[in-house]
Amino acid sequence: MHGDHGATLRHGRIGAAALFVFALVFGWMGSRIEYSFSSDPLGPRTFPVALAVVLAGLAILNFVRPGRNEAWPRGATLVGAIALPALVAACALLLGPAGFLVAIFVMTAGSSRVFGASWPKAIVAGVLHAVGWYLLFAVLLEVQLPSGDLFKMLVKR
Repeated sequence: MHGDHGATLRHGRIGAAALFVFALVFGWMGSRIEYSFSSDPLGPRTFPVALAVVLAGLAILNFVRPGRNEAWPRGATLVGAIALPALVAACALLLGPAGFLVAIFVMTAGSSRVFGASWPKAIVAGVLHAVGWYLLFAVLLEVQLPSGDLFKMLVKR
């Protein structure tokens, strides 16, 4: 029983360390967001950087004082646990080159697949989700969203 408790503490610390690295990368990427002079006073960097600071703080707290953890996931659960943060990172990396619509589509369709949706349902969910968020932010709230370098190249032709 004692060995099992040590393993769960180690697993908690591994998760905390991974979360801390993710927070650092997320904060670094958020700090690199470019914005125009006419955007809101805080700018688009504020939220991702603040979220990264909170996330890093919670990761440190969990590393120093890990609680009781479940056993490390296996099989499909492990794949999903790895795939979801990878999809979020892919979404962030795609925003500049591919634009908001493509990045949100990839994240939503991929997440839908991780949670068991069929390919057709995942694609429909990705399209509806991307278009819905675009309409909310770009049309209703008039927020400038990245169109993507690829789209700009296609429009120039």
